[in-house]
This record gives sequence, structure tokens and C-alpha cells, in this order.
Amino acid sequence: MSADFHSLYSHDFLRVGAAVARVEVGDPVHNLAATLELARKADADKLGLVAFPELGLSAYAIDDLLFQDALLDAVDAAIGDLLAASHDLMPVLVVGAPVRCDGRLYNAAVIIHRGEILGVVPKTYLPNYREFYERRHFTSGAGVIGREIDVAGRTVPFGVDLLFRSTGSVPFTFHVEICEDVWVPIPPSSAAALAGAEVLVNLSASNITIGKARQRRLLCASQSSRAMAAYVYTAAGPGESTTDLAWDGQAGVFELGEALAESERFAGDLIAVADVDLGRIRQERMRGNTFGDCAENEAHRTYDFRWIDFGLDAPEGPLALRRVVERFPYVPSDPVLLREDCYEAYNIQVEGLAKRLQASGAERAVTGVSGGLDSTQALLVCARVMDKLGWPRDRILAYTLPGFATSAGTKANAWALIKAIGAKGEEIDIRPAATQMLGDLGHPFAGGAPVYDVTFENVQAGLRTDYLFRLANQHRGIVVGTGDLSELGLGWCTYGVGDQMSHYNVNSSVSKTLIQHLIRFVAESGDVDADTAKLLEAILATEISPELVPAGADGAIQSTEAVIGPYALQDFNLYYVTRYGFRPSKVAFLALSAWGDAAKGPWPANLPDGARRAYDLAEIRGWLKVFLTRFFATSQFKRSAMPNGPKISSGGSLSPRGDWRAPSDGNARVWLAELEARVPAG
Repeated sequence: MSADFHSLYSHDFLRVGAAVARVEVGDPVHNLAATLELARKADADKLGLVAFPELGLSAYAIDDLLFQDALLDAVDAAIGDLLAASHDLMPVLVVGAPVRCDGRLYNAAVIIHRGEILGVVPKTYLPNYREFYERRHFTSGAGVIGREIDVAGRTVPFGVDLLFRSTGSVPFTFHVEICEDVWVPIPPSSAAALAGAEVLVNLSASNITIGKARQRRLLCASQSSRAMAAYVYTAAGPGESTTDLAWDGQAGVFELGEALAESERFAGDLIAVADVDLGRIRQERMRGNTFGDCAENEAHRTYDFRWIDFGLDAPEGPLALRRVVERFPYVPSDPVLLREDCYEAYNIQVEGLAKRLQASGAERAVTGVSGGLDSTQALLVCARVMDKLGWPRDRILAYTLPGFATSAGTKANAWALIKAIGAKGEEIDIRPAATQMLGDLGHPFAGGAPVYDVTFENVQAGLRTDYLFRLANQHRGIVVGTGDLSELGLGWCTYGVGDQMSHYNVNSSVSKTLIQHLIRFVAESGDVDADTAKLLEAILATEISPELVPAGADGAIQSTEAVIGPYALQDFNLYYVTRYGFRPSKVAFLALSAWGDAAKGPWPANLPDGARRAYDLAEIRGWLKVFLTRFFATSQFKRSAMPNGPKISSGGSLSPRGDWRAPSDGNARVWLAELEARVPAG
């Protein structure tokens, strides 16, 4: 069980490679040896599929040598030798070769697995412009459907209508096209993807000129995005003839628009390896119903594919994931992307609140300021909205509402921020009203007993919201909410008359981990002076606490993360459970890949050293159990009635009008059972 959990093949991943062998012009014996060497490396690395460049067994740039029988016979013999050598190799091998059929020559891909030729796919679109003259030598594969071909003494399926499907313990479907096929407006791989292919393979030659590598990268990434697939691309490299052209051997793997791996260029004898997330691809296709609609609409335009079955089985034992898994899915580690994301998130919040103020006819924004992260971000957004609308900032009514556990530090920070922003600040001590209410309820605290239960906490949280709503009524304003996405996911908010409710919540789809960076973004933007920036840093360094229960005898304050778990892990869980619907065991596997080693992988900029820590599997499993219980079993009713607020990221929101709709009376049994059955205890 433990070994299965720790293998990427147990979690809908497939390891693929784009190989570039160093060829010799017109020398199939040498090219076979170079191909086999990389194929054996791929086998040792447990790849399920590896692709080689166009015409790699003969070399691409050999012109009229392609008409020589001796060369073509040698290529056929090389295919036979590769076939024999593949018996003991795990990966599917996709190699390029010139093949003869019915007196015609085709530029083709030969697909080999464990001693069998699964099929041969001819190139459809033959370039005959600029430096390419393929129509001089080859026949187009267009219209080659339902045919067979004799290769290396075998009669095998031949045509552009082939899809290859694994029926082994690693189920997936792939399609092969060749070079120019992806440069046309409607590539053959588009029809293949609509028919079910999840991995699209392209064997290319493609000479290099200045800027062409960027164009290829864009083309492959866009095709993987549009086709909702993985795209494996490999191009001819060193060893090809440089009589008139040069070759860089660009190879890469792309998934849903993202580059997972790219090779060193101008090198050769290498493989760009990536672990493709088949589960993610399947989820995206299932969720994107227009993908299925397109498949139905285009069915009459394409031929019926022939499905070629083969059995790819997962290797035994653990196999770590070779893929960058961001520790913070809502916060990219790339500083440029992080700044762009913060800019967009901040301005989405501003635009949303500005529109709501104008549409409602409200004259003021009313918000509570605690000195914590969420209310700080909400207040910063309010300030920018006032500037955008041309309103004075004193139309922000900012209230501190200290209760029984409010610390001097957070209260001081709240007041300092209100003054720095230029809002109109007031303070309402809720303790007298809370004491009265607790007494009316007959709560033990009113009689002097130190009972700090959920009623004690929610009386305070409810009073704060009650005051804010009535203040909004009094001053013709709207209440700007402060609760964030992470709190909504975990149900860490007081329902109704509490922090779950507002007239408009600017933070409703912003995770706790992202809010910290949004505040840093403002601090570093130049929009605030040095003293305010220093104040924001102090707020960022403050322990996350609801400040509803007084500190203990040891002085320890109420800690949110001690109860519901580290936001770093819980935001990770929230993202993968809601964005992709992954099963708990896969979420845990991904979390271990991301968080298991603090020294591995990039961290977001400006993250405090204390936050750069690792979590072991026992911690990941334990907090995931907390998340699943709170998310599925105890808190959906709070999300079903959440107020309006703008969607911020592709990670989604939990609004019932948007990305998440679920019954309020559900339970977590299915998810907890899967966690218990498939995730080792540690």
C-alpha cells in the first residue's frame, strides 16, 4: 500500500518524454543505436511514452537520398532491430521513418511497444515552401484511412485514423501527428482530442531560425490548451545536415497551456521528461462542457478513428513526482507572475466594490477593522475605491470593535491604519453589550465563570456585524465584508449575524495565503508612505487569531491555525478539492510532493523564513482530514448564503452563483473513507 501511494502512477500521472538523438545523415545503423540508447534511458526512468524526431532513423535533411532503395531497406531493418530490442522496455516508442506502401513513400511515425508495431501514422500536411520540398519525395497521408502496411516483416495498421489506447494499469489514449500538421489552422490532433486522445505527440524536424523557438513553444502550448490535452513535441537536432539549414533540437512537454519541461537546445542525446496529469486533463474536459459540444458538432467533419489497444502497466515500487507543484496554488513563486496576479486581484476587488457602491446609491463604505490581515486588505481596497470614484476618504467609516480578547497590539495597529488611510474612525466597545446578552442568555460567563464556548465567541462576532449593519443604515452606507475564501472553505466564520455576512465582500474569493501578498503588494507599490508600509509589515507579522477568547495563563493567545490547521496546507487542499475535484489520496500525494522537503522547489518572494517549513505525510494526512470534515460535512450552509463578491482567480470562488454549488446537508463519508483507505498513516 505504501509503495503504491508513493508512486506517481497511482495518482493519474503519466511520465512522458520528448527525445532528441544525435543523428548521422543517411545512417540508419548509427541512428538506431542513438535511439536505442535514449529508449533504454527512458525505460530506466520509468517513462510510459517517449517520442523521437521526424525521420529520425534516416535523418531528415537528406533530400534525394530518400529515393535510394539501399537506404530505405536499412531503415526497415533498423525498425526490425528496434522492435526486437523493445521487448523488455516499458515505454511506448514513437519514432520517425520514411516508409514505403503501394509504390509510394510516406513520412511516417512508427509506434512500437514491447516487441509490437502498434501502427504507422503518415504525415498529412507536406510543406513545399521556403526551404522545404517534401512533396518532391513524399505522398501526403490525407485520405489514408483503414489501411495496412508491411513494415519490418509485419503487416500493421496504417493511416491517419489511428488512436492508441492503453488498457493496462496505466490507462490513457494518445495520437501522433508530424511537424507541419500542427502548423495548419485545424491540426489532425484537434479531431483526435475530440475523439478522446489525452496525449498528443508531434514528431518534427523544423529547422531553427531566430525567433522560431518562441513560435514553436507558443504553438504547442496553445494546442495543448485548446485541445485540453498534453502535447509532446520533439524536433531534429545536432547531426542533421547543415548544407543550408541549422537544427536546434527543441523538445518539450506542454499541458493545458503550460510548459512542463523543455530541453536544452543545440545539445542532442537528451530527453525532456515531464509527468503529465491525466486526471487534471480529464477533469477539465468533464467540466468544460463546450469541449463535448464541439466533439458532437465536429463529428460529421472527421473520420471514425481506429482504436489500437495495448497494455501499459505501472512499474512496481515508489516513484516520486517529477513536476513542479506550487506550495501555494493561489500564489505563484515566480516574482513577475506574483506581481501581475496581485495587481489584477487588487484591481478586481476595487472595480467590484466601486460598481457596487455606485449601483446601490450608497454614500459610504462601512467596515470593521481588527488589525488583522483580512480587514486590512478590505480597508486598503476601500481607500483605492474612494480615490477611483473621486470621493474623499472620510466616506470610509472604519470601526474598531474591541471585545474580551482584543489585544493592545492589534487595536493599536487598527487605529494606526485607519489614520494612515485617512478614513473616518470610531470605536465601539462591544463588551458591555456582550455581557448583557450573555446574561440574558443565562450564560455562565455573565456570572463570572471562565466559560469560553462557541456561544461566548459568537455573541461577540454577531454583535460586531450587527453594529456594522445598523451603522450602515444610519449613514446611508453598505457593509464591506472582510471574510476570505479560506475561512469560507473551512467554515471558520459566524453565520448570519456574524462575519459570514455583509452587503458586499471584497475578499470572498481571495485565499488567506494570497491576502498576505496583496498587502505586501500595496506596501511596496509606492501608494503608501514609508510609515504605513512599516505598519503593514507589522500587521503581516501578527499571529492569525479571531481574538474572541482571552489569552491563557501562559499568555498564549487564541490561535486560528492551531484549530483548523495551517492555512498553507488548507489553501492547498481547498484548491485541489474544489478546482479539480481530486480524490483525497491524490491531494495528499501532491501536498507531499510540494511540502515534503523545504529545500526543494521555489518559494514565493518575501515569504518569512519561519514560513519556509516542511510537512510530513502524517501532518498532511491529519490536516486534510480536518479539511474534508469541515468542508463537506459542517460548513456548506454558510457558503450557500454567502453575499456577493468578485471572483478573483482561476482557483475559483465558493459562491453558489459561481464555481461551487453543493447541498447544505451533505456529509464527508466518501472522502474520509478514501483518505483512510489509500493514504498511509505516516
